Amino acid sequence: MNLQGIDHVEFYVGDADVEAARLCATYGFHLHGRRVYPDHWSVLLRQGGIQLVVTTGTSADHPAAVYVERHGDGLATIAIATDEPDEALTEAVANGAVPLSGLLESLEANGADVGRVRVTAFGDVAHTFVAPGELVGRFGGPAAPDHAAVEPLLDAIDHVAVCVPAGELNGTVRFYETVLGFTQIFEEYIEVGEQAMNSKVVQSPSGAVTLTILEPDTSRQPGQIDGFIAAHDGAGVQHLAFRTNDIETAVRTFSGNGVDFLSTPGSYYDELGRRLGEVGVPVPVLRELNVLVDRDEVGELFQIFAQSTHPRRTFFFEVIERLGALTFGSANIKALYQAVERERAKATPGMAL
Repeated sequence: MNLQGIDHVEFYVGDADVEAARLCATYGFHLHGRRVYPDHWSVLLRQGGIQLVVTTGTSADHPAAVYVERHGDGLATIAIATDEPDEALTEAVANGAVPLSGLLESLEANGADVGRVRVTAFGDVAHTFVAPGELVGRFGGPAAPDHAAVEPLLDAIDHVAVCVPAGELNGTVRFYETVLGFTQIFEEYIEVGEQAMNSKVVQSPSGAVTLTILEPDTSRQPGQIDGFIAAHDGAGVQHLAFRTNDIETAVRTFSGNGVDFLSTPGSYYDELGRRLGEVGVPVPVLRELNVLVDRDEVGELFQIFAQSTHPRRTFFFEVIERLGALTFGSANIKALYQAVERERAKATPGMAL
């Protein structure tokens, strides 16, 4: 199964036009096309190598409408690019994936209505397999529209972060290993105050599809992973990480567009010199922008997390720049969850961290 990378992700939302306009205004995406069908409508947004489909169901039994009723707006489909999508689907089903009745999109080809079948992944999130360039063909318009001449601030989807209920982490990892041929490349036990969680990372053979999967430790105090699962009503995507080649410009631009990012205590930056020495972005800039930094044996990475704008305080975005680093900022994971806990505390007066 030759899986080349994430072709696109699809969000199921209450109003695709409103959400598309927000993503364009804040993160600099561009509208590529809009398609209307009898039971749903979809909008395609593009920037760099990133493609986002935003879909709203107009009939109560459309998968998007069912998803939004249960979970609220969220990421529902991770589409994987491959030269042989039909063969990939057949192999995935033979390995244990379950086909779903809902289709990601309808595609008119030679007068016939065909579609890409979605298959189970975790919770109500699914995968589908598509040929490179297929999505653009569905929505029409030029493959490289005029806005492509503008240097994008975001280049690619770096990884997808997933929360699963206690007891489901190992089974989810096995699914990716058995069904899609992924490999587990990392694991960590993370403690934040009185709460804790297990984390494992799985990656496709190409290295271009990466999922970080988190499970709460229920022997400790309930925390934000438990909170996500309760608010989301089951397993789901907690955040989507966008890769950039210039995190300073990206954060300044997105902040100017109205994106609120999580803050980081000054003590984090006070310790950076001792912990890492000199890094690729000056520490005063990192401190000003609340950007986190970490290093592995290959290089450095810089990352920042946006505050959730979801009514249920579940889904959010990450922006990450890699200067050679291949890992996920092990030292920053705890800083992220401490920052999320501070936001939760602000939203829940009297809550202890």
